[in-house]
Amino acid sequence: MPDRIYLDWNATTPLRPEAREAMAAAWELSGNPSSVHAEGRQARRLVEEARARIAGAVGIAPRNLVFTSGGTEANALALTPGLRRGPGPPAERLMISAIEHASVLSGGRFPAAAIEQIGVTGSGLLDLDRLRAMLAGGAPALVSVMLANNETGALQPVNEAAEIVHEAGGLLHVDAIQAFGKMALDFKGLAADLVTVSAHKLGGPKGVGALILADGVLGFEPVLRGGGQELGRRAGTENVAGIAGFGVAAEAAMKTLAQDAARIQGLRDRLESGLRRTPGVIVFSDRVARLPNTALFTVPGLKAETAVIGFDLAGIAVSSGSACSSGKVQPSHVLEAMGFGPELAQGAVRISLGWSTTSRDIDRCLEAWRTLSGTLLRGYDETLLERF
Repeated sequence: MPDRIYLDWNATTPLRPEAREAMAAAWELSGNPSSVHAEGRQARRLVEEARARIAGAVGIAPRNLVFTSGGTEANALALTPGLRRGPGPPAERLMISAIEHASVLSGGRFPAAAIEQIGVTGSGLLDLDRLRAMLAGGAPALVSVMLANNETGALQPVNEAAEIVHEAGGLLHVDAIQAFGKMALDFKGLAADLVTVSAHKLGGPKGVGALILADGVLGFEPVLRGGGQELGRRAGTENVAGIAGFGVAAEAAMKTLAQDAARIQGLRDRLESGLRRTPGVIVFSDRVARLPNTALFTVPGLKAETAVIGFDLAGIAVSSGSACSSGKVQPSHVLEAMGFGPELAQGAVRISLGWSTTSRDIDRCLEAWRTLSGTLLRGYDETLLERF
């Protein structure tokens, strides 16, 4: 689509040229990676090369990485009852932050009665005091906290959470799907027991992800059983082309990570400065560390779905901070957890940038917003702002 501007990189990223080339080459192979003949060994080599590339990007041994069909399956694999660290007791409870992705909020394979939610602050950060209190005196727990929120971009205090969780004899799962490729990700530095990542958030293909397991994590049970693929941890013939694209995309993202992040943050900051020229604009989580590419904003009284459609008609792809279900736009559960009412939670617009975003793109986005805001906010109730 000519002349369109893509500013919805947190939903998915364009496929990197390097990943496309790697996938095209993989599609030419005829072998099953589990076969022992030459054709099978060729396919297996692509899978293991990709595993090594991704493992190198996060600082782990390749054997600790399990390929999946995407981030949702990786999260489902991670949320396994009975996990334990070494000889310790198994986790009987699941604790999840209230701002997690739907695939974590669903609880994986834990029964509903064993799932508890941890609150967050008004800035969108995990309430560590609440986490400590919830862990005290109870059975060991698996705690799941995302590294970067997909709506606000707020970076969560996972290191502090890991210390609290491990002192209580539990395990920590970190959903790093939104963060991987946008910021440095060191598995050992996170001190997590399980980490999940996905290809299509960093320029790889949709439909492939991975679960990373720390040494010493026991009690893991696969969701899919059958063949012995992925060392028996995930049955099913591997998506060779998708995995090859994932590996190349991860490697490419790491090569330019620092310079991309600095340039993109500069564009994001200029975008937010322009947005704030509209009276009443609120930028969420702007006083805490965030992903460099993410801006979530609203004006009291704004309807997000109307704004998103308006941007789209202007040739700009952005998204709502709300989740859609059966065609009905719901208020953002993230903003509700942060303490914002429906006046704001149903009106948040997310703009997310990427490696090909330019200054001209930001200029056009702000120009479109000036036009839209003049129409959408005409006569809005300014007294709403006084309540926030």
